Amino acid sequence: MEHEQRSQRRPSPSSDAADMVTLLAPRLSYFAAVARTEHVTRAAQELNVPQSTLSRAMVRLEQDLGVDLFARHGRTVSLTPAGRTFLGSVERALGEVEKAAESVRADADPESGKVAFGFLHTMGTETVPGLIRAFRADHPRIRFSLVQNYGEAMLERLRAGELDLCLTSPVPDAPGLVARRLDEQRLRLVVPEDHRLATRKRIRLAETADEVFVTLEPGYGLRRITDDLCAEAGFKPRIAFEGEEAETLRGLVAAGLGVALLPPPAVPRPGVVELAVTGQRAVREIGVAWLDGHPDTPPVAAFKKFLLSRRGRLLPEQTGLE
Repeated sequence: MEHEQRSQRRPSPSSDAADMVTLLAPRLSYFAAVARTEHVTRAAQELNVPQSTLSRAMVRLEQDLGVDLFARHGRTVSLTPAGRTFLGSVERALGEVEKAAESVRADADPESGKVAFGFLHTMGTETVPGLIRAFRADHPRIRFSLVQNYGEAMLERLRAGELDLCLTSPVPDAPGLVARRLDEQRLRLVVPEDHRLATRKRIRLAETADEVFVTLEPGYGLRRITDDLCAEAGFKPRIAFEGEEAETLRGLVAAGLGVALLPPPAVPRPGVVELAVTGQRAVREIGVAWLDGHPDTPPVAAFKKFLLSRRGRLLPEQTGLE
């Protein structure tokens, strides 16, 4: 490599760091190979690029940095002190890139890749474990990153690329998302066991207009459904407590602090009575959502296909009230 006078072309103090990365990144692996072999010809053979291309790349790299990275000795080169300093950082950076590449390849592996899957808190006790168990009967090595949250928060993470799929309710109808209805749950009016309505089996929601309710916080899908059903029944619910989990609400009901509209529990809870709601379609629809136009890795595609195949039988059979 011929020694060339360093050009005056240097990054100005105001150069953006991202511009510098864009400028230097394509030549870093070339630099590491020349530094390792201390010979341009051998490095070019190792990289399978023309020697002239490699020589020009190193000259441009030094020009862009504004420092000499190599001392030239005929056909061989050696690192300058600046070159040795630069090499340490370059090797760490290339190592991180290699690790990142290995990670994304592993996550996309058809046999052992990863699915980032979000779901509602109320589906974490029974529904999701059962789904994953059934799916892994045919895909035993697929890994899952599981996120429990309320619907809007999961959709935000879906849009941010942090989730591949999510089970949510209501089934979203929003730009940039694709959603498919999979199943529905009948909602029940949950009352304390000593409540005036506890001897009933069924009730019209309009009969609870004077009751105090405990509900999920605004932003939760079940809260929206509760508000809508009460409005349809002709009243606005008086809310005493707002929570983040359905089972916490059941505990508040058992403590006599109000009534609640909730999906069936995984395990019956003492201290409450659950009534069928009649006169209205008191259900919450469950659906799966994903980003429109977002390419699926093989494990995500397999799990999506599995979920869609469970349409109408996604949830455990509901027992008790009809």
